[in-house]
Amino acid sequence: MDALPSARFLPTVANAPLALLCLASLMLAVTDLRRGIIPDWANLLIAVAGLARAVLLENLAAALAAGCEGIAVGAVVWLLRWLFFRVRKYHGLGLGDVKLLAASGVWIGIAGVPVQLLVASLTALAAAGFMRLSGHTMTRQTSLPFGPFLALGLVTAVALQQAGWMNGSTDG
Repeated sequence: MDALPSARFLPTVANAPLALLCLASLMLAVTDLRRGIIPDWANLLIAVAGLARAVLLENLAAALAAGCEGIAVGAVVWLLRWLFFRVRKYHGLGLGDVKLLAASGVWIGIAGVPVQLLVASLTALAAAGFMRLSGHTMTRQTSLPFGPFLALGLVTAVALQQAGWMNGSTDG
């Protein structure tokens, strides 16, 4: 029996929302790279899939708690976006990014968002460095869509939680 994969990795109905998360994240990333916008439908699909997963794996109360965490994350990020604009007179983060972080909160909770942001920031910096090395001119005004990196950070944080590496478990 030790040769069998852990049950948490077997395909089940409860993992269908995970497949939707990956698909929506990929579509969101491509759209943001091509058009500079994160579609609302993608953020909504990510949030709804996260709520469905909470119901399937736990119960309705867990989904309600996950929804509240998503709202809290979205509110804090929106406030930071507003404060940044008040100080710098331009938006450093788009509303699509704010909504994506809110939807992310449904999946990974408040505690998972720092991991998402770390992965997103490091990969965005690596991409900017690669662009610079490839001959692109990079200035303070250079805009780089952050949605693809946030999506990668979200999927990474979910995978780490799924493996038990972010929830205090030592048996991961």
